[in-house]
Amino acid sequence: MRLKAILGAILLCGTLSACGLEVNTALPYKIEPGSIKPIESLKGVKVTVGSKDFTENIILGYLAEMALSAAGADVVDLTDIKGSNSSRQALLAGQTDVTWEYTGTGWINYQGNELPVTGGEQAQYEATKTADEAKFGVTWLNYSPLNDQYAFAVTEAYGAANNLKTTSDLAAFLKQKPDQNVFCLETEFTSRQDGFPAAVRAYGFQNPVIKNFGIGTIYSAVASGTCPIGEIFTTDGRIAGLNLRVLEDDKKAFPQYNAVPTLRTEFLNQHPEIRGPLETVGAALDNQQMIELCKQVDVDGRDQGEVAYEWMKKKGFIS
Repeated sequence: MRLKAILGAILLCGTLSACGLEVNTALPYKIEPGSIKPIESLKGVKVTVGSKDFTENIILGYLAEMALSAAGADVVDLTDIKGSNSSRQALLAGQTDVTWEYTGTGWINYQGNELPVTGGEQAQYEATKTADEAKFGVTWLNYSPLNDQYAFAVTEAYGAANNLKTTSDLAAFLKQKPDQNVFCLETEFTSRQDGFPAAVRAYGFQNPVIKNFGIGTIYSAVASGTCPIGEIFTTDGRIAGLNLRVLEDDKKAFPQYNAVPTLRTEFLNQHPEIRGPLETVGAALDNQQMIELCKQVDVDGRDQGEVAYEWMKKKGFIS
């Protein structure tokens, strides 16, 4: 299993640097225990924490690093890996030990399913958790209330002028106004089965014009009128900062995306005490808090690590 994972990572990326894997230095913050106390069995245990390359996931990576540092682990920072597949392969290959994943991403992208699980957050989590441990030896800890879903957004003015509240409203509007059928999308979202293809299946968008952007520039592209419609994450702070209107996914095209710390089962069995600090942080998060944290980074221009550090201290997890 391990050999196959390593070979898969090499085949996918060629080299570590091609995967976006650049080992960072130790955390540039002095972490002292707060309500997260030192755990004797974790003292000096090397734990490499990875993340994907967007603001929320980088913040989550830092939160995990600080929690584990408070618990006594020797943390290595490998946040900001480029792309979901590279981040996933890094975990499978043992290049990282902990990474935050999303239940819908696990179910669709890693398990190869086309449709989300019905029945809400718990059902999606249980299905993803069971399948991933059985097929890939990856354990999903308890899921967080943080549920960062895909959605489409327009400017508040555009939405009000065209009476757009739901994605069904948008689909009906575009049939009447095909000249407005222009979407700003991230490259990965354009092709992944839980992304734009899922929306096309559910809402029947016909002959859309797609403009590919980095996820960080989609928000400003919509706000400036470069595209009337853009893909967004529902916890992104730029929604409020740029006065965008999020359209309800009324047909539930997109899965649930609760954030979950994931680890190779083998590694977790060696260090079961790692579960506690990670689940403590996850349970304390929700969408509104993450919107504020992301806003501080993406609108106010602050550093992700600094924002994470202040939140951890405010919650009393570290001191």
